[in-house]
Amino acid sequence: MEKGTLIEFRLHGERRLAILDRPEGKKHWIVIDEREQHHKLHPREFTYEVVGINYAPSKIPNFLAEVEPYLDPSSLEVAWELLVEAGDALSCAEMAQLLFSDQSPPLCYAAHCLLSEDKIYFKQKADLYEPRSAAKVDEIKHQLLATQLKQREQEDFLKHVKQKIAGEAVEWLDSDRARFAILEKLVINPENTTRAAVEILEALERPQNWQSSLELLVELGWWDKHENLFLRRNQIPVNFRREVLEVAQQCLDSPPPDPDSDRLDLTYLKVYTVDDESTKEIDDGLSIENLEDGRQRLWIHIADPTHLVMPGDVLDLEARRRSTTLYLPTGIIPMFPPELATGPMSLVQGKVCRALSFGVLLDEAGKVEDYTISASLIKPTYRLTYEDVDEMLQLGVKAEAEIEQIANWAERRKSWRSSQGAISIHMPESVIKVCQDDEITIDVLDDSKSRQMVAEMMILTGEVAGRYGQTHQLPLPFRGQPQPELPSEEELLQLPAGPVRACAMRRCMPRSEMSITPSRHASLGLETYTQVTSPIRRYTDLLSHFQIKAHLRGQELPFAAQKLQETMQSVTEAASEATWVERQTNRYWGLEYLRRRPDEVWQALMLRWLREHEKLGLILLEDLGLELAMRFQRSIALGDRLQVLVSHADPRQDIIQFREMIEQQAQAATG
Repeated sequence: MEKGTLIEFRLHGERRLAILDRPEGKKHWIVIDEREQHHKLHPREFTYEVVGINYAPSKIPNFLAEVEPYLDPSSLEVAWELLVEAGDALSCAEMAQLLFSDQSPPLCYAAHCLLSEDKIYFKQKADLYEPRSAAKVDEIKHQLLATQLKQREQEDFLKHVKQKIAGEAVEWLDSDRARFAILEKLVINPENTTRAAVEILEALERPQNWQSSLELLVELGWWDKHENLFLRRNQIPVNFRREVLEVAQQCLDSPPPDPDSDRLDLTYLKVYTVDDESTKEIDDGLSIENLEDGRQRLWIHIADPTHLVMPGDVLDLEARRRSTTLYLPTGIIPMFPPELATGPMSLVQGKVCRALSFGVLLDEAGKVEDYTISASLIKPTYRLTYEDVDEMLQLGVKAEAEIEQIANWAERRKSWRSSQGAISIHMPESVIKVCQDDEITIDVLDDSKSRQMVAEMMILTGEVAGRYGQTHQLPLPFRGQPQPELPSEEELLQLPAGPVRACAMRRCMPRSEMSITPSRHASLGLETYTQVTSPIRRYTDLLSHFQIKAHLRGQELPFAAQKLQETMQSVTEAASEATWVERQTNRYWGLEYLRRRPDEVWQALMLRWLREHEKLGLILLEDLGLELAMRFQRSIALGDRLQVLVSHADPRQDIIQFREMIEQQAQAATG
């Protein structure tokens, strides 16, 4: 190389031309570009050498002006079409001859510029350029188009976002929805932050984390301010698939043949259904029958969805996947499509309904003396609320003496179970509901006589179903509970009666267990027990119905022991997740309720220590039935009552902090 040679190099990725001025040391050159700037370069940094002429830096612009008219990338496609079949590799000079019928230095450099920038038609091999195959060119073109489309869609999305934030009306495109899905995934699974999500948030100059993504989704109105992240993170289906809804509609339009064509006709019985006013899925009813010998038979009628659902069909598999109906403050997420669950599956007042009826004779003490289980037809007479029943019991309504009789038998049952070692733990239970405009109500359930009556009848039904399964050696989802090691009576008596003592007992209670063989249920005081009273709302109850109904008909059981075990395992795992979602959702709305009332004084009861050395305890807000952690600033004993204010609450972060009101402040606040 000589002084005056024109070379190309790259500076920060930009193509630059310069003239060799003088050697620098043994290996480097000082070059001068068209801006008269000096650069020290090694020859390997040269990307092209213009041979055949010497230049001065001032002539570089003229050279570039000669090159410019020939820099048309489309000309390469013509060259590629001529060369692709032969596959011959060409030098820049040969490409100049092919493209421009000339090999002058400006045109050879123009060919170099075109080839070095080309990403589609040619690939470089040393100093030559080889045409790519037709298949490879098609693939690259497709990739480039996809990239361009993605970039254009990203630009459109960012534009729409800014318009929406500015208060303009925006109609979201399908490509926008795909980017919302990317942001949603970041919120749902913060550990797996994708590059696509980071790029969106970066472009909008927002922090690249899940909280920022959540705020954006809410700000854009894509998600509700109180979007249930527990549901989303556990992938619990909210809506039913089209296939399931179509099958449900078929059941409504053309019900399948009832597998129990010879149902016991019990439509002559007066049937009471007792539920909360908001309950739509009515799955149990109560009757009492006076027998000729003077005794009374209790009847517990359970909704029978098996006349519409068969093991393994679409509705069954969907219910199995869901495992349970979720009861959330914002509404329910049913196990079956609502049209079925609240319609032909429910025990609807005034309509002839299919049921699985348990007729039970008790002895004077409340022990089961005899029972019968039958697929039946009933006609619910009254749709009552718990408040209705409590009022009827209080007033002693003679026209409905059956209600009082059932309640009396429930009292005997409770006493009998107590004699069998049943353990009663009564803690306040609250119901949180979110109405329109996100208004929150929290009601503490009364441990009323009506609720006790219904609970005892349901437990009685579970005992009878369990005994039937045990007698006939049927594999059922039996529930058991190991015997707890409770505090001694002396220890319990040292604790204040009520919630504090109940809380101490509750801590000792082991989890209930499910097995295909019977075992004792310690807290219920029963030797065998299986849940059968909510087949519309709990899949394990439906499993029991499938098994018992098949046995009553003298047919082969749909679930052999091993299959039942496997099905139970998958269902209980799903149900456990659903229970966790229910609990966390209730806690979220409980914290939100408190967050909105920073100035309200709450009556609290110290239940137990969580970490006594840190003065962290569990308190009960008695007016709300909520149990929450609190750090104390003074010495306090179990059972102490105090008045507290919420000092900080963040439902999204699951944070709640209280501060205690001193007596004078509390009196001023409540006065």
